[in-house]
Amino acid sequence: MEYINGIGIISPQNTLPGSGFLEPVVVQTADFMKSVEPVYKAYIDPIASRRMSRLIKMGISSAKICLQDAGIQSPDAIITGTGLGSVEDTEKILGELTKEEKFLNPTPFIQSTYNTISSQIAINLKCHQYNSTFVHRCFSLESCLTDAILQIREGSATNVLAGGIDEMTLNHLTIIRRLGLWKKEAIRNLDLWTTDTPGALAGEGSAYFMISGERTEKTYARLAAAETLYRPVSVSYTASFVRQFLSDNGLLPGDVDIVLMGNNGHAEHDMICNEIIMQSVPGAARILYKHLCGEYHTVSGFAMYIAANILKKQYIPASLLTLPSPRKKLTNILIHNHFRNTDHAFILIRK
Repeated sequence: MEYINGIGIISPQNTLPGSGFLEPVVVQTADFMKSVEPVYKAYIDPIASRRMSRLIKMGISSAKICLQDAGIQSPDAIITGTGLGSVEDTEKILGELTKEEKFLNPTPFIQSTYNTISSQIAINLKCHQYNSTFVHRCFSLESCLTDAILQIREGSATNVLAGGIDEMTLNHLTIIRRLGLWKKEAIRNLDLWTTDTPGALAGEGSAYFMISGERTEKTYARLAAAETLYRPVSVSYTASFVRQFLSDNGLLPGDVDIVLMGNNGHAEHDMICNEIIMQSVPGAARILYKHLCGEYHTVSGFAMYIAANILKKQYIPASLLTLPSPRKKLTNILIHNHFRNTDHAFILIRK
């Protein structure tokens, strides 16, 4: 069995150490939800920090928070999932190329590569163990978790630092808006579910988890499984996939207490998400959460943080919109995430 023994998360909400569980709620009215960042000198040498991009600082800090939470000095493996990597550094390179011909600063180029995040965490921790990065769009974190499970089950590692991280910039937002992915106007995040405009509310975040083969006093919950489905032919096919996924893990649809929904504010896709869950696990309570963090490729990390804390605390914050009221004893939580109804990902978290 694999357990979540530590969590480190930087998100648009107050999820830093010492904060309550999604209370009080951070309200933002903006084009995208920006992360509430820590004082980085608490986790990174200030001199070294000057040469790092914001994404790398978020990654190192959330990884260190996770290690502190788990009470572990160094992991046996570091695995990262990211859909976009360092967008900010990529923009710096392209911006310099368009200005004039000259020798370019190599730092943004080096930091723009996807595996820089995982590598920088390893360098900072002086960890020379297995290190890998998955760049699979909406499947990035799920691929990362699958690798972590395999590392533990094969006996290659006992404690795996696994996480997902993505950032958003105004330039990237402006470009992708043309494809209809994001809302065309700034909105208040708590009003996300009352708007009927196309597109999702963009967000960002960094979440790392200590996935271990042994249970400790720090354990939040069990990481049972992660599965992905690409381009399903119909809603009924996806619902059948979900039921089979549960069956493979020894569960019936009625055993699922809560579903963390993949809804992101895009009306057309939200209707599909609702139908998938109603056909596959109709008796489960449904939680909407992306009004708190926005949409990004590795948003499943924010959902895992929620699921693990709900199971450990047996408590659901009022900021999470929940319908209908869940059972008093919470045991199994299913996380659903999707990208434009083409990439569907599912994570099962158990008490």
